[in-house]
Amino acid sequence: MLEPAMPLLLPRPKRVVLMDGPDSSVDHAALRHTHVPASTLPGEHVESYRLLIARGSIEIESASDAGRRRADATLAQLRRCYPAGIPPLRIEDWPSFSTRGVMIDVSRDRVPTMPELFSLCETLAAIKINHLQLYTEHTFAYRGHEEAWTGWSPLTPEETRRLDRHCQSLGIELSANQNCFGHLAKWLSLPRYQHLAETTGDWVFQNETESFPRSGPFSLCPTDARSIEFIKDVLGQLLPCFRSPLVNIGCDETFDVGWGRSKAAVEQRGRAAVYFDFVRQIADVVKSHDKRPMFWADIALTHPESIPLIPKDMIGLAWGYEPDANFGQWCSRLREGGHDVWVCPGTSSWRSITGRTTERRANLRRAAREGVANGATGFLVTDWGDSGHHQQWPISLAALAEAADAAWNADHLDDYDPRADSLHVFGDDSLAVASWIDELGDVDLPMRRVGGRVSAGQPPTHLRNSSVLFCDLHMPDRPPPHDDEKLRRGLGSLPIDLWEQASDRLRRVTNSHGPELEHTLDVARFAATRGLWRRTGKYSPKDRTELADRLRTILARHRELWRLRSREGGLEDSCRYYQRIIQDLEGNAP
Repeated sequence: MLEPAMPLLLPRPKRVVLMDGPDSSVDHAALRHTHVPASTLPGEHVESYRLLIARGSIEIESASDAGRRRADATLAQLRRCYPAGIPPLRIEDWPSFSTRGVMIDVSRDRVPTMPELFSLCETLAAIKINHLQLYTEHTFAYRGHEEAWTGWSPLTPEETRRLDRHCQSLGIELSANQNCFGHLAKWLSLPRYQHLAETTGDWVFQNETESFPRSGPFSLCPTDARSIEFIKDVLGQLLPCFRSPLVNIGCDETFDVGWGRSKAAVEQRGRAAVYFDFVRQIADVVKSHDKRPMFWADIALTHPESIPLIPKDMIGLAWGYEPDANFGQWCSRLREGGHDVWVCPGTSSWRSITGRTTERRANLRRAAREGVANGATGFLVTDWGDSGHHQQWPISLAALAEAADAAWNADHLDDYDPRADSLHVFGDDSLAVASWIDELGDVDLPMRRVGGRVSAGQPPTHLRNSSVLFCDLHMPDRPPPHDDEKLRRGLGSLPIDLWEQASDRLRRVTNSHGPELEHTLDVARFAATRGLWRRTGKYSPKDRTELADRLRTILARHRELWRLRSREGGLEDSCRYYQRIIQDLEGNAP
């Protein structure tokens, strides 16, 4: 590795000044640390620090133990940048957001092993992340609810306490995260819990312009008193495992409320009133444990007139995963209602195979910029696992590293250097892997720009929350019931030349960065080949058999790589997505 003239640090410090003089060996330098008032440090923040390296000595000034941790993290990175000796320099540094968090989805099939979770925390601490949540639906071992989590390899109470202690030792706050309203199909589809569901069987969701056939349960019934008793039991077991006073109760995307058992109440009182009455009940359960609730604010922001219904001590989580996510407006509305607010962008890794570099970067930067400008106190980047959690960990990790930089440096977003990500997160002395991931993440960008859902006679739209390679891969040849016809139309209208260009780009990509990224490349190439063949007539029974055999090899590799980082529970559920494609190719789709 060539030693850079200016240090490659992640996140980048606010101020770095190189000075004259000999280099200093960290192993032999005298180290002195001084606690000083925050008001004497640039940024005047509890995590502010000043680091001076000169003449064989290292001096650290910080306003708190947290500031000292940040200085130590910077010093460790400097040592990696300059193994032969650190040049004389002065660093003055402080964060843009007081809370810089990561949320990992552990409910969509993939539950990390304990060694993997411990390693994750150490990586996050090294890049100055100070908050962690594990998104939970059914993957905590709740006593008395064994049938909900059996076979899913859940986190146990003791494992959670161990992780909490490890996080505390690293200066990371581990907060409870349990969805308490919607996204509970894994519970509510079981006979024991069906009486709590808002909807069962087939039903229809309608908005102002469209109808969407749906089947099965999704949310708790907010007007059934047994629902809150269930939540009391669940949170009563979960919350004592965490020292943090913060609890994420979820409550997002409850689109079925009012279309099932609560329909009469919604018609009488309004959907927002019924929704927030139940949210307040959940919040009261959290507060009975002397903790503070936070909630996904999509329903509140869709019905801004309802914001006064929300208790003011609840933290609003303003989430959006596209470049046009209006974080500024969302923060303003929640703040005007008296709420603290966090901005919550995403890694753009899920439903993508390769990631979505352009959308991710714009989304992270807008969240950081508009969050700071509109008084957000926290930045929580989310990494979801929709549709089988097929993205490989390096795709997510590269995005988390960039998010850490954005949360620390909201005022210098254009200066992000992926070489620092390569060095400090991936341990890549060639400084190349993060840029390689960025390039791969835009291999189907021209198709994403015109491959979204369209109505007849309307112009193409940008595909949202997915990549074209992923969506087309999972779009069967024979449309199933309740098929997304508008998405199928958008994907079907993509010009052949765009598929040829994507296939050509993938053929020219070479990989020297390990088996997970090699697998990512294999899946992307398979998706591009199938998409192109389906559109050019090269789709004979022999061709389909060849593709099915290729996908069997990919599936076997998916199993191997899964077991390196994740528990066994959820693996078979994840594999079913590939198995359905194989069945479709062989003409045996259900």
